[in-house]
Amino acid sequence: MRIDVLADSDTRWKWGALLAGQLCPEGGAEVHAHLLRGRATPTGRQLAEVGVVPASLRETTVADFLAEAGAGAGTEAAAGAGAETGPGEADVVVLALVGGGVQALLHGLARAWHGRPRRPVLVTGYVGVVYEKVADGLLLRAGADVVLANSAFDARRFRDLYGPLGIDTGSVVRAALPFLAGDVDRYRPSENRPFTVCFAAQPSVPEPRDARLHLLERCARHAELHPERRVLVKLRSRPGEHTTHLEEHPYQRLVARLGRPLPVNCELVYGNMGDILDRTDLLVTVSSTAALESLRRGIPTAVLRDAGVRESLGNHYFTGSGCIASWDQLDAGHLPAADPEWLRDQGVDDPAPYEGLRKRVAELRGLPALPPPTPYYTPGNAPAYLPGILARYGLASDGTPLPTAASTAGGAAGPRRAVRRVLAQGARGAYRMGVQHVAPAIRRWGQL
Repeated sequence: MRIDVLADSDTRWKWGALLAGQLCPEGGAEVHAHLLRGRATPTGRQLAEVGVVPASLRETTVADFLAEAGAGAGTEAAAGAGAETGPGEADVVVLALVGGGVQALLHGLARAWHGRPRRPVLVTGYVGVVYEKVADGLLLRAGADVVLANSAFDARRFRDLYGPLGIDTGSVVRAALPFLAGDVDRYRPSENRPFTVCFAAQPSVPEPRDARLHLLERCARHAELHPERRVLVKLRSRPGEHTTHLEEHPYQRLVARLGRPLPVNCELVYGNMGDILDRTDLLVTVSSTAALESLRRGIPTAVLRDAGVRESLGNHYFTGSGCIASWDQLDAGHLPAADPEWLRDQGVDDPAPYEGLRKRVAELRGLPALPPPTPYYTPGNAPAYLPGILARYGLASDGTPLPTAASTAGGAAGPRRAVRRVLAQGARGAYRMGVQHVAPAIRRWGQL
């Protein structure tokens, strides 16, 4: 089975690539990677960290991807892309994008595949489990053949939204985050290494510098209070790399503001989260999905409430899990115990989360023809909303690429918009965005 994954960041590539593997659990999946060019395009190290080696890999734009999708096998466009066939010849196309990106691709692919009796099955979903805008995100994804829900709880509320609006609720398929599927080694304490505490950091949660400095300080303090333990601060990216969310205050820089060196038993680490969990006895985070990986293994997991339990932090999702705790409790030796019923309802302990997806994809592939993608939003029912979304991705209201569409995830306007925004905001705007985010935009601008 050929599966093409279009992703716009490191975490979404991880989600899409691992999802492709779940579609063919016995092997046989030929995964082709398309990385949407933009601020968060993953580096080679970030790609390798996922552990999936694609059959082909290239950076692309929305316009180029649509051109390849609309081209037939062996055409000049497909050959120019460096592959024998383009995404239009795939069995499944995974749209591992934000909601606006999914909406743009649904419109663009509907036009590219107009009149074709056969087309790939379109699959999309959410990388995480905390949704800033449930209704907005779901409606932007409506029109895909499969919209994945990461738990039974999510599947219920997704269908409750789609049904009254006349959207096919059959497109909602219960699954789980791909890294929660399959057999895992259950946690067992080890006598061959120190008790290890891992703090799973996030790029933008919390966002203020003082709040992030507080968390780093508490990691150092825990190491000082427990010299027999080892404390790991697991970072998402190295300096100069980019992630899905902007990181204004990297922990690497905040170390200098502690006023003292990190204790010898406290260190900053990188790498695959699964490898880190292999040596973790207590996972601590604010709201990272690493908590779900940890809970899946049975590792004691603490979701911090030091900055409150708030939607903006995402830790409200863990209410009822039994995992919410403070650093003071952890310093005193508390090891949270997760609630089994909560774990089941949230898909953490689902024994077969991908059977429904495999069945749905097999049914769709078995049809003599698939109807064209039908996004919920149209120029007729959302004339004040849809054109702006499509324009950000370099598309006109009818799904055709704009003449200037090139170079970035949002079309040619992407880097120009980033630079204009910084110039308009002055020195404070430049500081907040960070040179590491502005410089790539300027370089891409020069390539247009």
